[in-house]
Amino acid sequence: MLSCRQLQAQYGAVKVLHGLDFGVAEGGITTILGANGAGKTTTLRAVCGMVRTSGEIELGGSRIDGRSTEHIVRRGVAHVPDGRGTFVNLTVEENLRMGAYTRRDKAQVEQDYARIYGYFPRLAERRRQQAGTLSGGEQQMLAIGRALMGRPRLLLLDEPSFGLAPLIVRDIFAIMRRINREEQVSILLVEQNAKLALDLADSAYLIETGRIVLSGPAAEVRRNDAVRKAYLGA
Repeated sequence: MLSCRQLQAQYGAVKVLHGLDFGVAEGGITTILGANGAGKTTTLRAVCGMVRTSGEIELGGSRIDGRSTEHIVRRGVAHVPDGRGTFVNLTVEENLRMGAYTRRDKAQVEQDYARIYGYFPRLAERRRQQAGTLSGGEQQMLAIGRALMGRPRLLLLDEPSFGLAPLIVRDIFAIMRRINREEQVSILLVEQNAKLALDLADSAYLIETGRIVLSGPAAEVRRNDAVRKAYLGA
């Protein structure tokens, strides 16, 4: 689904990513682990064309590096950013409608409200409520639901567990697994909670200061001594 080769990214003159090679399998879940400032969020922004990049990015076999963010979204990439990014003055349902902005199949869009509310019943109960009045967990559900309204092939998730209660996090990760299995949406997950991420993912990459220092199947990465000591509390 996604293949990145020698991906570099920078903000102004400051280079943040230094030649990353990674990918996401069709229908798979890949996680990127690393400490704060390692370059995880920048990696997602680079895939979306939101920062200056070099190297190759392929989506479904076609190059998307150098293309506009709007083009990449229309190709089937949805990004749930760190901090959720909900439109706080709009209602839940209006936020979901924004997620379907690029779609032209209006009849199917109406049906997709029910699909999203099926995953997130709490949103159905609050559909007329302003997004800014929701709890943190509900806002995260809304951000994911809004991304799914675009019918993406690839879902980029940036720290979905951040600041949430453990029970809410468990529910959200269970829903992400359902979405991956039932809809075959490929997922690229950035997450500091390494245990959760490795439980969910098929493959994993560890980034330090903008470079990949470890990669492999998630189960194999989980057994790595350095990962166990630094990220799993062993």
